[in-house]
Amino acid sequence: MKYVKALKQALRPNGHLVIASFAIGGPEKCSDLDIVQYDAPKLMAKLGGGFELVKETSQVHITPAEKEQKFRYFRFIFRTPAETVA
Repeated sequence: MKYVKALKQALRPNGHLVIASFAIGGPEKCSDLDIVQYDAPKLMAKLGGGFELVKETSQVHITPAEKEQKFRYFRFIFRTPAETVA
């Protein structure tokens, strides 16, 4: 994936990365567009090696239509693959 390659080239070792995503179990569309839902294992698989998950948290947002949208927030530290904590 080009985004992941660009991310790995842009981050310095021990650099921090914060990603917000739609959480597993939420709506499958937002503003009538298909979305992708992530949990930590799915996101880490997408990023590949080199990232250590430091923190994750969740939020439930109530839309103007009074529906729930579940979000997940992830903070990673960029390491080389050999330094990544399993």
